[in-house]
Amino acid sequence: MATLSLDVMRNYLSRSISSNNTRQLNRNKLNGLLAEVDFRNYLNSLGFADRISVGGWIARSVGRGNFGEHTVVMFPETIQPGQDYSPNRELPNPTHGLHTICATFHQIGIKSYFCVPSIHDNNNTETISWKAVQLGLPSQQNYNDFPSNIVGFTERPRRYNFLKYNTDVSQIPSYAVPEEFTKEHLRVTFQNSYMQEMSDIDGILWGNQYTYPIEIKEKTPAVDPKLGEYFGLDLGPFVKLAYYASKRGNLHSLFIVREIDNTEDRNLVNWWYITFEKLAKYASWVPSGGGTNMTGGSSTVVKIPKNQFEVLNYDTITQL
Repeated sequence: MATLSLDVMRNYLSRSISSNNTRQLNRNKLNGLLAEVDFRNYLNSLGFADRISVGGWIARSVGRGNFGEHTVVMFPETIQPGQDYSPNRELPNPTHGLHTICATFHQIGIKSYFCVPSIHDNNNTETISWKAVQLGLPSQQNYNDFPSNIVGFTERPRRYNFLKYNTDVSQIPSYAVPEEFTKEHLRVTFQNSYMQEMSDIDGILWGNQYTYPIEIKEKTPAVDPKLGEYFGLDLGPFVKLAYYASKRGNLHSLFIVREIDNTEDRNLVNWWYITFEKLAKYASWVPSGGGTNMTGGSSTVVKIPKNQFEVLNYDTITQL
């Protein structure tokens, strides 16, 4: 047996996730994690569990003359505590839905990979290795060592310590730890090898008409005298959604909001969504200062009137 315990996963997250001077986990980071889990549970309750991918990463090349020339997306198999991930195990087959999603990415020039882990030493995160299979191609592909199978990225010239933090991650509920640990380990593995620009993918929604990368945020509406009630979106995620829009094809994107009554109790008011086409039309042209972003710095946001969002429910999902 080659397994990981929940405590080992949590310890890794304490070293990989940045914190402020008091070792506290950024509140926006925590709420974002919880909102992603809540959204998947919500889709499951509506009967759409097979329409949403796991979270992952999108990365593109950097460097003079090579910036943005190569882009890849990576979706990992979630490592579950106590489950055997011995190197000699039979590697899983990607789901049909993920194949379909990645075919859409491939058609617009973004290579897509399903990544699976192997644990070589029980409860030792340093001995986890990854293999990946490229999806979206018309022929069957084989698993290869990851990330050495990725091309177009400049190798990192010197080692960087991505596990330098000492963050209190006790607030992350146990049910959210495996997925977050898996994503973080995959990120660090990739960043240890290559220079890149990288951003997380909250999930990909497979609709009846289009494929939608989604950005999920938890919000209480604010008020602007020019806009009325609005939801803010950080500039970084806005630019990422704009990148998807520039590729187009059958790839669209959604900004999804879990509206809550207050930031302490987090009681759900409603789920809202807006397509990027509509978001770009109604977003404020002048960015303004927001709260603290995921990395602990000050955020810059665009404002989108709340009345341009639609309720996300069974009926509206079937129309996407």
